Amino acid sequence: MLEKNKSVAFYTLGCKLNFAETSTIARQLLKEGFQKVLFEEAADVYIINTCSVTENADKECKTIVKRALQINPKAFVCIIGCYAQLKPEEIAKIEGVDLVLGAKEKFNIHKYLQEIHKESETQIHSCEIDQADFFIGSYSIGDRTRAFLKVQDGCDYKCTYCTIPLARGISRSSTLENVLSQAQEISDKNIKEIVLTGVNIGDYGKGEYGNKKHEHTFLDLVQGLDKISGIERIRISSIEPNLLKNETIEFVSKSKKFVPHFHIPLQSGSDDILKKMKRRYLTNLYEDRVYKIRELLPDACIGVDVIVGFPGETEQKFMETYTFLQNLPVSYLHVFTYSERDHTEAIEMEGIVPISERKKRNKMLKILSEKKRQAFYESQLGKVKTALWEHENKNGKMYGYTENYVRVTKNYQEQSINQLEKVSLNTIDHLGNVEIDI
Repeated sequence: MLEKNKSVAFYTLGCKLNFAETSTIARQLLKEGFQKVLFEEAADVYIINTCSVTENADKECKTIVKRALQINPKAFVCIIGCYAQLKPEEIAKIEGVDLVLGAKEKFNIHKYLQEIHKESETQIHSCEIDQADFFIGSYSIGDRTRAFLKVQDGCDYKCTYCTIPLARGISRSSTLENVLSQAQEISDKNIKEIVLTGVNIGDYGKGEYGNKKHEHTFLDLVQGLDKISGIERIRISSIEPNLLKNETIEFVSKSKKFVPHFHIPLQSGSDDILKKMKRRYLTNLYEDRVYKIRELLPDACIGVDVIVGFPGETEQKFMETYTFLQNLPVSYLHVFTYSERDHTEAIEMEGIVPISERKKRNKMLKILSEKKRQAFYESQLGKVKTALWEHENKNGKMYGYTENYVRVTKNYQEQSINQLEKVSLNTIDHLGNVEIDI
């Protein structure tokens, strides 16, 4: 049986979805009698929720394990998440890891922690990914000003570079009733902003009630959430361009809750590369979505995911991407360097781009991103927006985000934490934050 008052610490790598699931697992363990402590403190159990989108995420897992055991060499170390599902045997070889749980098992973690003692061999409990066909609702609270609410999991797309379907299984959704209920729970805890998260949230409705067809659409979800009382802001996280319908953009443009911020993966500005990636759109559709947002929401923040160095990306095709993004009225870029992943189609493709060239292209797009962000921030100066202030005190300054995702700063005032405040966007400081007038 579980000994009383065992302490547990968490470390989360990767996406907002992982943060939502870590927070839910933490609440589950608190009910089981665990005491939650900070990761930097000595804990009886360390739980590391992993990502496997990039090679660096895998390496980072090893570093975090080492850090945990430096704090408490006798600690019990458990690894969950995408990396744990994809490569459990590889994780089991990391010195000090005691337990590896796959996609199905992680939500039953309390059962595996009834007896906590280190053994010579690592325990692995990992399902076949086709068994991950159920939905566990999750949301994060307590760690941030905003809450991440999981509405969807898994993916039915077959992008040639991606391991997420292998790590998370088929596309499936929370029921609309459950999402609305959890959103109300979050609202009742005085959290001002919800961020919708999932693997492919635009596919919302598939797998609801276990059915393969769509019971509801993403627009149904958005319209339902818009009626939740108490929540001031709802933010849509990353959504595929082919699934971001004009009706949704139009609804957001009229909503008082949904904020003017979209993050839309592009991955490449070359139609040839998009086809090799097996993306479900071409650049003309992507461009249409961006200009539709700009038409209805001129101050909207538009973020873009882009991958450099995909096999077959010649200098010319990379420049197609660069020019496409340079000319597009977007606000910032998240730039990823392509890395070979086992069990993907892309790993067999010809036209490998040298690592040095991948890094060079990454740097070029990151510089472009900074220019885009600077131009977007400058376009907002002199305007009045609403800031949601966060809790950190950094050298006497506090920070927050406007509804359209401009990062703002002012002198620290404890009473402002988790408060919404009308602000006039004044000047951009040397760190790239916008200083404000009240």
